[in-house]
Amino acid sequence: MAWDFETDPDYQRKLDWADAFVREEVEPLDLIWPDLQFVPLDQTRRKAIDPLKERVREQGLWATHLGPDLGGQGYGQLKLALLNEILGRSSWAPIVFGCQAPDTGNAEILAHFGSAEQKQRYLRPLLDGEIFSCFSMTEPQGGADPAQFETRAVREGNDWVINGWKFFSSNARTASFLIVMAVTDPDVGVHRGMSMFLVPGDTPGIRIERDVGLYGEPLGEGSHALIHYDNVRIPAESLLGGEGQAFAVAQVRLGGGRIHHAMRTIGLAGKALDMMCERALSRKTAGERLADKQFVQGYIADSYAQLTQFRLLVLHTAWKIDKLNDYRKVRKDIAAVKVVMPTVLHDIAWRAMQVHGALGVSNEMPFMTMIHGAGVMGLADGPTEVHKGTVAKQVLRDYQPSEDLWPSEWIPRKRDAARAMYSEFLEHEVGNL
Repeated sequence: MAWDFETDPDYQRKLDWADAFVREEVEPLDLIWPDLQFVPLDQTRRKAIDPLKERVREQGLWATHLGPDLGGQGYGQLKLALLNEILGRSSWAPIVFGCQAPDTGNAEILAHFGSAEQKQRYLRPLLDGEIFSCFSMTEPQGGADPAQFETRAVREGNDWVINGWKFFSSNARTASFLIVMAVTDPDVGVHRGMSMFLVPGDTPGIRIERDVGLYGEPLGEGSHALIHYDNVRIPAESLLGGEGQAFAVAQVRLGGGRIHHAMRTIGLAGKALDMMCERALSRKTAGERLADKQFVQGYIADSYAQLTQFRLLVLHTAWKIDKLNDYRKVRKDIAAVKVVMPTVLHDIAWRAMQVHGALGVSNEMPFMTMIHGAGVMGLADGPTEVHKGTVAKQVLRDYQPSEDLWPSEWIPRKRDAARAMYSEFLEHEVGNL
């Protein structure tokens, strides 16, 4: 029976190095350049960031989600989960390790469906962290529901012409290219009538109407664009994965993206738990430490249990992806992870904030950012409610309805069946009375 909760010693040494490296040398970047992760490096930041990236490469931990032919290690999802758990502590860490979203998913699309010329122009510099990309899918009126999408791509000779609006297209302003999902045949249904296109960021007709920020950012600033595609003309070979194949392309990207979000959320929630425990041991009220208060002990216990359960679910899901090598076969588990993820981060960050008192709600601690981040995670790559529906439908496939009016576990019928099964013993008991 193969069942193990240990990490290979050689890989554990790499994880130990990454943990110390992120804590000591990468997390400080979050404080000095908090909003510049997806802005191309200037000479000052390059002098600081490039040596860090080189040290990651020396450890064999650069872009480990990709195969050796693309400069990575080809690590499976389980190894990626253990590494991303560490990287989740810092917003700069995925950049330094070459595995930042949305670029990781977009790199996978290019690796699978891009032409040789597209890979040369975009994939290699994307992997090197020299350029950034944008996944332009959701729309203002339809959100993440493709059945409501209105952006159209029409074939004109050797070109495709895209018209429509996209919303919350992250990093569009600094992206060298955008991957755009558009309706190419409105008459055949949503799953066969949509296609994906690779669109260079400087293509005429791409109009960023405004950048939307997250809570706390000034109006008019942010990195999530409302884009008007106004007669954007691109060559026919810009099609990714074939006409009508948008959902197949998206599956390559979103299946891995959702589990990677969860991996990093483990690290962020763990950081909140660390801060809660330190505070509980450091502060006193009413004559004793916060750590000696039963209410605070309850916060810590609930947070530890919640995080541990979530971590095991994520690791088990990553293991199943590696074993089955097909995201579709792990759809239920990935959706379950996506459902649980925002609640875990919200609950632990909220408790940690409470334990810190007034300091916890101030801008001198990161808890409100984490809590807001939990809300973002509840919407990114599909809202929680949609994934709950997916989980339920997948679970129900393993069940059958009752054959008659009464449930299969109806006690009177089961009792009669049990008596019939053991009737000779029951008769023997009666005879001995």
